[in-house]
Amino acid sequence: MKSFLIIGMGRFGHYLCSQLADLGNEILVVDQVEECLAPCLPLVTSAQIGDCTKPEVLKELGVRNFDSCFVCIGTNFQSSLEITSLLKELGARWVVSRASTDVQAKFLLRNGADEVVYPERDIAEKIAKKSSANHVFDFVDLGDYGIYEVLPLKSWVGKSIRELNVRVNYNISILGVREKDGSMRMPDAEYRFMGDDHMMIMGSDKDLARFIRKL
Repeated sequence: MKSFLIIGMGRFGHYLCSQLADLGNEILVVDQVEECLAPCLPLVTSAQIGDCTKPEVLKELGVRNFDSCFVCIGTNFQSSLEITSLLKELGARWVVSRASTDVQAKFLLRNGADEVVYPERDIAEKIAKKSSANHVFDFVDLGDYGIYEVLPLKSWVGKSIRELNVRVNYNISILGVREKDGSMRMPDAEYRFMGDDHMMIMGSDKDLARFIRKL
């Protein structure tokens, strides 16, 4: 269990709070508007009304005590920038700030953010990749690499990983296979593909794009 501070309870802040709470973490949420805090009250350890652009407000929160501090403000970039900077000045261990553009991300990183997230961009990218390719069920972005959940090529059905020499011929790695009954397994070289298998494949963006076009 970890402890988190979430500043700014808009839609992104609420979703983040809900997910962290489901994983059993301790959470303190802060917003200037009392009504924004209400939906998360059953999920959090504590909630406070306050303007976090004021150093005295952040000092009272004890930002050093949290494993991570999230700045989830999406409508006022100046406030997000000020809060990010203040958090680091006050000794916050790890600061994650929300950005809408690359320019915002650069300023946030220069002013103390340890990590920047783009919720809208990431969601749009995920939907676009799933919608643009056949038989792509999910994916995880790892920078220049990724993990895709896909069906095997038709030509793979009935053949083993060893026969296909997947790593050499396609430059991708098969991390796992979800079978028809929903069970997940880590296949060995003798595993033979079924037509309804869901493969978890990992590779560079370039190699994955080349493979996806074959589906």
